[in-house]
Amino acid sequence: MSPAIQAVFFDVDFTLIYPGPMFQGVGYRESCERHGIAVDEARYDAAVRAALASLDHEQVVYDDEIFIRYTRRIIEGMGGSGDRVDACAREMYLEWASCHHFHLYDEAEAVLRELAARQLKIGLISNSHRSMDEFVEHFRLQGLVAAAVSSADHGFLKPHPSIFEAALSQAGVEARASLMVGDSLAHDVEGARAVGMRGVLLHRGNGPLPDVDVPVIRNLTDLPALL
Repeated sequence: MSPAIQAVFFDVDFTLIYPGPMFQGVGYRESCERHGIAVDEARYDAAVRAALASLDHEQVVYDDEIFIRYTRRIIEGMGGSGDRVDACAREMYLEWASCHHFHLYDEAEAVLRELAARQLKIGLISNSHRSMDEFVEHFRLQGLVAAAVSSADHGFLKPHPSIFEAALSQAGVEARASLMVGDSLAHDVEGARAVGMRGVLLHRGNGPLPDVDVPVIRNLTDLPALL
């Protein structure tokens, strides 16, 4: 029998927070305009899908250039070109770390507080260069988070086992008594399961649920009932 859950770890981007206008079509257009680059805002969604498909999912060592290339591909997918594209992509990459460009999902804080009230430890594991201390302070989550690891500080990206092990060590819990929640099956769920944690896949939106061998939720409000 599996032990009771003692800690719940969360991915951050697109699990707890989502980007505001800066990282939507309008924001890309405005950033590009400041660099003298013309792009078509209407092509943003398709450009993101293409850029995501080109990400190097086998990369495990954190490298700024992975994400700068990703941003550059979005700009180019929106029609941007010229010798200023790289500078614009680098500027936007740096801005991704700024919490004021992001919003907590409506249910996120209430769910975190409910879990904390149950005496569960809460952890954050993020494939980003955002300061986790800044994240906690900006979104007023002080006192709720027992462990927080960003891949930029740690050096490895999810699903590398060491980033999960570092978060578990910070929280002082065993993998088998811990649960990881995230929107990526490969990075969040399978990465966590590889070190002995349990996993829950967050699949927001109204599309069909994926056929996977782990619990799937559409909203964080569905999480407490699973525990």
